Amino acid sequence: MNETPLPTGDDKTREVRAMFDAIATRYEMVNKMMTFGLDARWRRRAVADLRLPPASLVLDVAAGTGDFTRELAHQRQRAIATDLSYGMLHAGREMPSRVQADASAMPFSGASFDGVTCGYALRNFSDLGATFDEMARVLRPGGRLSLLEVAEPEKGLLRTGFRVWFRRVVPFIGSLVSDRAAYHYLPRSTAYLPPTTEIVAMLNSSGFSAVNHRRVMGGLSQQFIATRSA
Repeated sequence: MNETPLPTGDDKTREVRAMFDAIATRYEMVNKMMTFGLDARWRRRAVADLRLPPASLVLDVAAGTGDFTRELAHQRQRAIATDLSYGMLHAGREMPSRVQADASAMPFSGASFDGVTCGYALRNFSDLGATFDEMARVLRPGGRLSLLEVAEPEKGLLRTGFRVWFRRVVPFIGSLVSDRAAYHYLPRSTAYLPPTTEIVAMLNSSGFSAVNHRRVMGGLSQQFIATRSA
């Protein structure tokens, strides 16, 4: 049976916003079930890798309900959360500064942040290149970027197990405790994600240097770290 084609452009923006509004109240619970809580460890490392002094101002893009934002505060940074979905921001906690916005056109002054974080959202942006341009615009020269995104182990039993879990078990769990359509979309959404080399090239083109990519825990996740060029 042929699946419905994935949306693009403005249709994607509308559908992604509606989807996250729908799952906001149970988003964190399902995330912890999906990753066995490992995502908290990965976020902790991603914030530390910003290597910014305490009290730096960091923008958390696609902040959702605030996992990254709270980790930034825990590591003594000043965080502002922004997300396309009002429902996600509304459902969040310990997020004193939150702004609803499309990541490809953010309402912040240029060079106004010391760091930018983004967790597991690259595949959800309708215009990834414009989003990277915006991240670069709002960062000061020398500012730091730390991104997390889904990945897939390259081979072996870990790859096989991951595919069964991510493509079959996760949608089943999501159907039971949250929104069926949203958690069937999740594995399919990886089709939006460009290859690693292309993401690195896009970051360079947007004004980032020293772009570093690493696979996390055997490839269960991946991280991009970069510096805003002067």
